[in-house]
Amino acid sequence: MNSAITTAAQSGRGVADAAPHWGRVDFESKELRQVLGSYPTGVAIVVTRTPDGRNVGLTINSFASLSLDPPLVLWSLVRHSPNLEVFRDCRHFTINVLGSDQEALARRFANPTIVDKFEGVAVREAPEGVSAIQGAVATLVCLSDQQQMAGDHLLLVGRVLRTDGAPADPLVFHAGRFAALHAPVAA
Repeated sequence: MNSAITTAAQSGRGVADAAPHWGRVDFESKELRQVLGSYPTGVAIVVTRTPDGRNVGLTINSFASLSLDPPLVLWSLVRHSPNLEVFRDCRHFTINVLGSDQEALARRFANPTIVDKFEGVAVREAPEGVSAIQGAVATLVCLSDQQQMAGDHLLLVGRVLRTDGAPADPLVFHAGRFAALHAPVAA
């Protein structure tokens, strides 16, 4: 038996208590970002419309299911985003889950130097008056329900009003890279 385990057993302490070190507490933001990047996420584009009718959209990977009853989803937007006010004040938004063949769209909507992200992008209008990305794996049309500042992000909760989509392999983001997640082939 390992001497640390033997000593712990003899003293009445558990094995976990015998460990002299567990994790780091002096990490920096860059290191935390790298650790968080070890968790694969889906990729989506969130779209809303300004009061003057202009579409606004951005790429996110901070999307999660929050509740089935009522149907709620959650996503977040960094506090310094130039689109913060538009999303904070919007009535509706769509979350468009991207397919593995839509990486170029993800990159386009993540690029702050592109002024009109919708130029040449196929969209369709939801009855709520907000655009959805054509060909998304899944689209959720949401009523902006609740918001809360948390750290350096605004958390936005949407009440799902309708869904649509076209089943396909999703686009994922992992360790700072886009990747495809393919469904297993049946034997």
